[in-house]
Amino acid sequence: MTDSPMEEAFGARVRVAAMDWLRQRCTDDNFLVQRNELLNFHFEGERLPLVDPNRGIRKPRLMTAALSILTTYTPSGRRPPYDDRPGVDGLLRYKYRKTGPQQADNVALRVAYERKLPLIWFYGVAEGLYLPRFPVWLVADEQEQLQFAVALDEAQLLMPITPEVRIEQRRYAERLTRQRLHQPVFRAQVLRAYDGSCAICHLRHVSLLDAAHILRDSHPQGIPAVSNGLALCKIHHAAYDNNILGIRPDHVVEIRTDILKEKDGPMLRHGLQEMDGLSLSVPRMRRDRPDSAAIEHRYEEFRKSA
Repeated sequence: MTDSPMEEAFGARVRVAAMDWLRQRCTDDNFLVQRNELLNFHFEGERLPLVDPNRGIRKPRLMTAALSILTTYTPSGRRPPYDDRPGVDGLLRYKYRKTGPQQADNVALRVAYERKLPLIWFYGVAEGLYLPRFPVWLVADEQEQLQFAVALDEAQLLMPITPEVRIEQRRYAERLTRQRLHQPVFRAQVLRAYDGSCAICHLRHVSLLDAAHILRDSHPQGIPAVSNGLALCKIHHAAYDNNILGIRPDHVVEIRTDILKEKDGPMLRHGLQEMDGLSLSVPRMRRDRPDSAAIEHRYEEFRKSA
C-alpha cells in the first residue's frame, strides 16, 4: 500500500503532534488521560481523535497506517477480551481484531509494522482512564497466532524475535516490560484507589508517591493487583520495604522499637516516630482494600526483623 506524498506527510505530522501533546499533558503529578480528552484532540484546527470510539485500533481517515492501539480496562477477577501477554522472547503481544489478518484495522497495524512507524499505546487503568506509553513499535507480524509483537522502547526494538532466544535476553525483555508497562500500570491503579494520597501520612503530591507491594514482587503471590498494593510516599515506602515500618492486621502502623528510641532530626521524629499507632487509610472500594492474608504475612516478616 502506497501513500501519496501529501498523505505520508500528513501522517508524520499527526504522530509528532500527538506525541508532543501527550508529553506536555502527562506530568509527574497528572500522568493519566481521560477518554474524552483523547476523543477531542485537535490537529491543525480540526478534531482528530487519538482513539477510536468503538475499537482498540485507531487509524485516522487520511492515514493508511494505524496511529494508536488501546487496551481496555478489565476489573479484577474478570477475563480481558483480548489476551495480550508476552511471548517466549519476553516481548508483549497485541492481538488482532478477531475478524482476521485482512480486517481493515489489522491491515493498518501491518502498514505501521512494515514502515517501522511509532505508535501510541493507551493502557486502561480504570473505566475511561488511560496510561499512555509511547513511542512503541510493532516488531513482528505473527499471522498464525493473530498477533503483533510490540517493542516498548528502543532497547526492545533491537531484540531478536525468535523462539530460540537466550534466557538472559528473555529475562532482560521481561524486566523492561515490567519497568515500562506493568509497574506504571500497577502504580496508576493503586494511586487511583487511594485517591492520590499516602495511606499513612496523607501526602498528596503524586510525584512523591509510590505503589508499594504488600507481598514483595519476588514472592510467588506478589502479584501487581491493587489488593496487594499500598499508596505510600517515598519515605514510608522505603521504611516499609526495609521493615522499619510495619502494618498490623488491624491496619495500625507500627514503627520498629529501636527506631522509636533513636534521636535525630525532624524527619525521623515527624516522618516516622509520630506515625506509630496511626490507622492506615484504605480505599473506599472493598475489592481494592489490602488483602488480609497478605497484610498478616508481611506483618510477621516485620515482627521477625524487630
